[in-house]
Amino acid sequence: MRWFNVVVARNLEMNRRLLRARDAMDRDFAGPLNVGDLAIVACVSEANFIRSFKAVFGETPHRYLQRRRIERAVYFLRTTNTSITDICMAVGFSSLGSFSRTFTAILGESPTA
Repeated sequence: MRWFNVVVARNLEMNRRLLRARDAMDRDFAGPLNVGDLAIVACVSEANFIRSFKAVFGETPHRYLQRRRIERAVYFLRTTNTSITDICMAVGFSSLGSFSRTFTAILGESPTA
């Protein structure tokens, strides 16, 4: 039974580390995704970070960041008169094409809709 407690403790610690990395992504969603820096925050290798993040949160760090950016873009689209291009850049996308494709893939409709 002791080994079980050790495993549970390790899992809890890993979850805390991953939450710190996810919080960093939430704070700096408009910046570039640097998996290496996020892995350092989580105190694991890059490969282990990506694998563990997906296991815990159900999506890769890249997809999580895309979704956060789109959520923020939806907020801006609904509450401001800012152009789609300006919103695209403000939430961290570098091209309107990738923003529109990602927006449509995640929400099922275009940013203009």
